[in-house]
Amino acid sequence: MSRALSLATTALIAALMAPALASAATGPAPGPAGSATTPQAAATLTAPKPPQKAGPQARADAARLAPLARAAFWGREADIDPTDVVAAIQLASALRALGQYDTAVQSAGKALVIEPNNMDAMMEEARDYIAAGQGFYAIDPLTRAQALAPKDWRPLSLMGVAYAQVRRTDDAQAVWRQALALSPDNPALLTNMAMEFAAQGDTAQAETLLRRAAAQPTANLTERQDLTLVLGMEGKLGEAETLLRRDLPPELADADLAYLQAASSKTVATPAPAAPQRSWDSLKGAGG
Repeated sequence: MSRALSLATTALIAALMAPALASAATGPAPGPAGSATTPQAAATLTAPKPPQKAGPQARADAARLAPLARAAFWGREADIDPTDVVAAIQLASALRALGQYDTAVQSAGKALVIEPNNMDAMMEEARDYIAAGQGFYAIDPLTRAQALAPKDWRPLSLMGVAYAQVRRTDDAQAVWRQALALSPDNPALLTNMAMEFAAQGDTAQAETLLRRAAAQPTANLTERQDLTLVLGMEGKLGEAETLLRRDLPPELADADLAYLQAASSKTVATPAPAAPQRSWDSLKGAGG
C-alpha cells in the first residue's frame, strides 16, 4: 500500500480507537467507598478493544465512497483479517481507481493465493493489468476465468481488450464475437469492437457497430460519446453535435464539439490512438 494510503488507514484506525484511548488517559472510574481497584482490574477496564471488521451495511456503503476513502476502508479490513478475500479484491479495485496499478495487482494476487479459483479475483487482477497498459499479463487470469465460467461474456470482453493492447487485433475481434454470441447486442462489446476498428482506421465499420451499440436500451454515456467521436473523425459534425447536446450540458458539449471540429480539420492529432483506453473505459461502465 502506498505511503498516502497507509497514513489514511492509520488515521482511520486512530479515530476508531480514540474513545478507548481517552478512557485509558483519565484512569478507572472510582469504585464504592472503601473499595480499591486492583492494577489487574484497571488494566481490564482500560485496555482498548481489538479492531473489529465492519458489518455488512458498512461494507455495502463503502461502494459509494471516493476512491481514497474506499481504499482506506478496505485497507483497514484487509489489515484486520489478511485472509479476507473480499477485502483484498475491493482494495485492489480502489487502488486501481487511484492509479496505483502495481499495488492493485499485488492485492488481487493475495486474494488468489488464498482462493486460487476465485473468479472475481482473476477478473480484478486482469483489470489491474489492463488499466496499467499491461494486457499481456491479463491473458492468463482471463483464460482461467473463462474456463471456470464458459457462459460468462465478461472474461472474453476483457480478453479482447488485452489482445488489443498487445496488437493481436484479429484475436481481439474473435473473442468479442464469441462474447456477443453469449450476450447478443451487448453495447460494451459492440463499442470495444468498434473502437478497435477505429484505431485501425476503419471508421465506417466502427460507425456501424457504434450505431448498433447506442441504439441499445442499456447503452451508457461513454458508449454514446464514442459514437460522436467517430462521427467527428468522419467529419459528420452536425449529427455529432446533435448527439452531444442530448447528453451533455452546454459548456461540455461546446468543448467536445470544438475538439471534434479541430480533429476533423486536421489541426490536432487524430484521436484514433486513444481508442484502446476508451475501450477500457466503456468496459468499466458495463461490468467488464
